[in-house]
Amino acid sequence: MRGIAIRQDLTDEWKERGIKEHRDFAILTNEIHKATFNIPIQKHKQIKNIPVNSKINLRDHMTDLELIFTMLGERATTEITQTQNAEGFKELKTASKKGGNIAKVARVKLEKETGEKIISKINYLKKILK
Repeated sequence: MRGIAIRQDLTDEWKERGIKEHRDFAILTNEIHKATFNIPIQKHKQIKNIPVNSKINLRDHMTDLELIFTMLGERATTEITQTQNAEGFKELKTASKKGGNIAKVARVKLEKETGEKIISKINYLKKILK
């Protein structure tokens, strides 16, 4: 539930700062994701064996840690957007990269400590019985 609230706060902030087009929301979201995980959302879907052009939401198939780092990147982006008073697509894109980079630093540190990668092939797709 908190993940949904954090995402909603971010998109509300973007709306207030000039983002109107669905495409722009997708680009900004992907910027956070690329900064956090070093891969775009579409590549992450491929790793999880989720059809790339499907409407299946990647978040529904993330592990707890993938979700936590996604939330950190989004919340950090909201904070940066507010404190730097970012306006318009270009400034929001910069804030998105910065927010994602904060999550990246935490992700890399955890990966070093555990010796395990955060991005996982694990998904929660239901097995289709034939």
